[in-house]
Amino acid sequence: MLKKASRVNRPHFKGVGTAALRNAAAGLTLPLLLSACAVGPDWFRPTAPDNAGLTAEPLPATTVEAAPGAPAGGAQKFVSGAPVTADWWSLFGSPQLDALVAEALKHSPTLEAADATMRQAQELYESQFGSLFPSVDGSFSQTRQKTANTFPGRPATTAPYSVSTAQVQVSYAIDLFGEARRAAESTKAQAERAKFQKEAAQLSLTANVVTAAIQNAALRAQIQATEAVLDALNQQLGLLRRQLELGAVAEADVVTESVLVAQTQAQLPPLQRALAQNRNLLLALVGRYPSEALPGETGRNGFDIASIRLPEQLPVSLPSQLVDQRPDVRVAEAALHAASADIGVATAELLPKIPLTASFGTSSNDIGDLFQSGTGFWNLGLSALQPIFRGGALLHQKKAAEAAFDAARAQYRGTVIGAFQNVADSLRALEADAHTLRAQTEAERAAASNLEIAKNAYDTGATSFLNLLDAQRTYQSARVALVQAQANRYADTAALFAALGGGWWNRPDAPSNDSSDQPRKAEAAQ
Repeated sequence: MLKKASRVNRPHFKGVGTAALRNAAAGLTLPLLLSACAVGPDWFRPTAPDNAGLTAEPLPATTVEAAPGAPAGGAQKFVSGAPVTADWWSLFGSPQLDALVAEALKHSPTLEAADATMRQAQELYESQFGSLFPSVDGSFSQTRQKTANTFPGRPATTAPYSVSTAQVQVSYAIDLFGEARRAAESTKAQAERAKFQKEAAQLSLTANVVTAAIQNAALRAQIQATEAVLDALNQQLGLLRRQLELGAVAEADVVTESVLVAQTQAQLPPLQRALAQNRNLLLALVGRYPSEALPGETGRNGFDIASIRLPEQLPVSLPSQLVDQRPDVRVAEAALHAASADIGVATAELLPKIPLTASFGTSSNDIGDLFQSGTGFWNLGLSALQPIFRGGALLHQKKAAEAAFDAARAQYRGTVIGAFQNVADSLRALEADAHTLRAQTEAERAAASNLEIAKNAYDTGATSFLNLLDAQRTYQSARVALVQAQANRYADTAALFAALGGGWWNRPDAPSNDSSDQPRKAEAAQ
């Protein structure tokens, strides 16, 4: 009924008057003019370390060439300031790996939870931002009542009557000292923190998928190498048994060879167990159950280490860029920003609060006359509240906020140092991996040659069986160590891309970097 009346009559509050409306508008505008300052520290982004290096010694332009033509055997070039591609895992040249990462990004529950947390934080910021504006509420009430008449000579009670009231209430807390703005600033920083927590979760997810896939290929290669050595040992054992029947060898040689066969066989179950657990890990990372198949998997066939290509060009970000690229550093920075704003909130709690209220409405005994002349009413109110004694609670809350800021600042510095450590560790690991792979390649070739020589010498009686046994053991160890050295080089390459931030800022759908244009200062929000 009220809605219909407003459409037909286009009512106005005659009892209120346009002058009152202008005065009310002025009363709402005044707080905006007064709220030009905010207590507490102003936020400045911490300055990027300008004297921090990535390594103690100068970084070489390239690593050594470990094994030309062999898996992971090429040289890698370090390119300072080169961009970090967003899909860095594609540089390994494995379509199966690309499919696995795509599946993880699409179905990972961890990433889904991080995305929901980010959206929650953004909505909380939008909610807090609304406190900067006046709140307007409309209400309508209709009551039926009867009141007593206490005037002498009149009936004790009056006849029942109805009262209909429609009104609009406006309230606004003058943000004179910036408490609401600091609170909104804090929640915005928390939203920024959640955004980079999602980026950190995505980077961790992709790095874990790539590392697990590389380990899957390494375990399969180690199993294949062990099985190949085992086949050769079984053939040698069969030959010795035939020679024992002919009296050409001693029984001790057969027993010794049987021990080596059993020892080699015993190495397979731990490798197979590790491979099964690795496969379960990959399935969990992509959001699947152990009974399901991996993307691109056929007949339980996993990754082949020979199908993975070693990236030859490696970016090395400048120290000043690293703090902007690492999601974990940006998370710590956003936490520091929120802690800085919380000091302002706690400080404003010590100062006066000035709420402004206003209401406009109309009231009538007959709902049909609700918007007639003379039924309108209005009121404006201004009050002030100054905390005088709270038992020291507000002062200690402010000191607690300052202590929280000091803790966040220390955590930020620790995160930055950790980021530089991660990059330095990865760079040094890649240098060492190249030398290790070169040495392991030479060791494997030498062990294979020595085994062939020992076999020929034993067949002609030129050496003892113990020499042949030692050659077999050496070759077995060398093959497994070579595979692990190849896997380490792939894994440490992936670790470098992760340590540099993963290139999230180069994605077409990269989140906006709200704080990238904010000024920096050596000590944030002093």
